[in-house]
Amino acid sequence: MNFFLKKILIVIPTLYVAWTVVFVTLNIIPGDPVNLMLGGRPASDEVRENVRHNLGLDKPVGERYVSFLINATKGDLGKSYLTRQPVTKMIKDNMMPTIQLSLGGLIFGVFFGVLLGIIAGSRPNSLGDTCAMVVALCGISLPSFWIGMLLIFIFGTTLGWVPIVGEGFVALILPSISVGLFFAGGMARLTRSSLIDVLNQDYIRTARSKGISKYKIIFKHALRNAMIPPVTLLGIQFGLLITGAVITEEVFARPGLGQLLLQAILAKDIPLVQALIVYMTAVYIFLNLVVDFTYGIIDPRIRLERKAI
Repeated sequence: MNFFLKKILIVIPTLYVAWTVVFVTLNIIPGDPVNLMLGGRPASDEVRENVRHNLGLDKPVGERYVSFLINATKGDLGKSYLTRQPVTKMIKDNMMPTIQLSLGGLIFGVFFGVLLGIIAGSRPNSLGDTCAMVVALCGISLPSFWIGMLLIFIFGTTLGWVPIVGEGFVALILPSISVGLFFAGGMARLTRSSLIDVLNQDYIRTARSKGISKYKIIFKHALRNAMIPPVTLLGIQFGLLITGAVITEEVFARPGLGQLLLQAILAKDIPLVQALIVYMTAVYIFLNLVVDFTYGIIDPRIRLERKAI
């Protein structure tokens, strides 16, 4: 219990530090938000001051910072400069397509990454190992937007097997592969190295000497311990899947947080950009907290060792 409590308590100051960095960064960017709201239309000084007052920009920076932290804690991150809608509502309206894409990429990445890692790690330096690592290296090296365009050309345009745009499971296949291939490559390489290390442990040699089959040794004894390092990558990369869906959503013309963030940046809609970064930071930190909890479930020795320290 102490292990989990300490992890939860660490998250709180981490969130506030991250939100402070977001606030400071966006407030030192050159440009007057009032001009952005007016859209270049001429206005008197009185109108400008009224707009500045409505936005709360006439308050001292310290007061705005405290107000930002309090409102962020309550989930109120202001209104968009352009649409005047609450940014939390705009994010909620565009969140589901991004979550679907991220989960699709996660499932593809975990399944094929672990599969390639097992193929490579169970028989190191073999032909299967070489082929699996070539695929993994391609997944890591090739840009996701290029992979997306290649998938569209081959499977969407030339073969016509799946739709390029649209809704539903079928339309999610190509974007999920595009965003998840990088994840699969990293997962495969890490699973391979971890599995090779575990298979050289003494208890695995003992299991072999007892005549236990190779597949039973891998899937029942070795794989659970070998998955501890990949679980770390799982938490980090899933956060990157969410924040990195910008390009993939643009390539496949999918709605979501990626397009919303890109449009907000181009329009310099600071409250919306600020809110999106705050939410993505919170998701990233939360996922890493889940990873820490998963450590203790996969290997209770980690929890006990940290408790002893």
